[in-house]
Amino acid sequence: MRRHLISAADLSRDDATLILDTADELARVSDRSIKKLPTLRGRTVVNLFFEDSTRTRISFEAAAKRLSADVINFSAKGSSVSKGESLKDTALTLQAMGADAVVIRHSASGAPHRLANWVDGSVVNAGDGTHEHPTQALLDAFTMRRRLGTLEDRRVTIVGDVLHSRVARSNVLLLNTLGAQVTLVAPPTLLPVTVESWPCEVSYDLDAALPKSDVVMMLRVQSERMNAAYFPSAREYSRRYGLDRDRLARMPEDAIVMHPGPMNRGMEIAAEVADCARSTIVEQVANGVTIRMAVLYLLLGGETQ
Repeated sequence: MRRHLISAADLSRDDATLILDTADELARVSDRSIKKLPTLRGRTVVNLFFEDSTRTRISFEAAAKRLSADVINFSAKGSSVSKGESLKDTALTLQAMGADAVVIRHSASGAPHRLANWVDGSVVNAGDGTHEHPTQALLDAFTMRRRLGTLEDRRVTIVGDVLHSRVARSNVLLLNTLGAQVTLVAPPTLLPVTVESWPCEVSYDLDAALPKSDVVMMLRVQSERMNAAYFPSAREYSRRYGLDRDRLARMPEDAIVMHPGPMNRGMEIAAEVADCARSTIVEQVANGVTIRMAVLYLLLGGETQ
């Protein structure tokens, strides 16, 4: 593997498979009464979060601690950033403190790439703007592989607010690398202008895509990133692009339902679908810790650079 994980495009098929296989091994640790390994003892991991997060931040913290690393949680609120300190100066401070890895979430696309130029340790992208979120794509692929056995030629349909979704971009890139066939389904207003260059198909008709899907991944409508009307109303969006019980019945019997969270229950996904046996939403959260353990292990301790 490379020294950093900034984009899903950084991963070759062998790299991605190595991470998934390593996560399979580490998943056994989570089933033990003592969930700790000494692998990264003496290493320091900094969680540098400029955006609010629950699952990702706690997941990375739990992953590092289970590998016995020292963890420093840095929040932009209450730090020198709120006084106007630049990302570069923050990075130089972390460098001086001897951070072995920096996990960064930032509202600006490209921030992890810039950070990688300023620190000697490994940089892991935990979400940058509307760009990418590679560890989310890895945990999604890990979840699919555990449920379906293989990703080769599996048909994955990703539905919803693709325009503002860093999860969608990372999933398209990684799943294509792993041999899956991806279809994006969204209103034209919620697709990026560059989507034609992505390695996937595009459709505007959810009902046509469902019967031929092995996986249906619903995306949250990110209203906080919208400064205009991208669709007529929440009710109209839900009617055309929401996954309810009737649409679930049109999917193949062994198909699964995914959502990266947090969910808008009743909008992009009905509550009964989110909580049904074919939903992997809770599994995705648990698998997030395991995948992030594998990433930190391989970047910091499991393989010589």
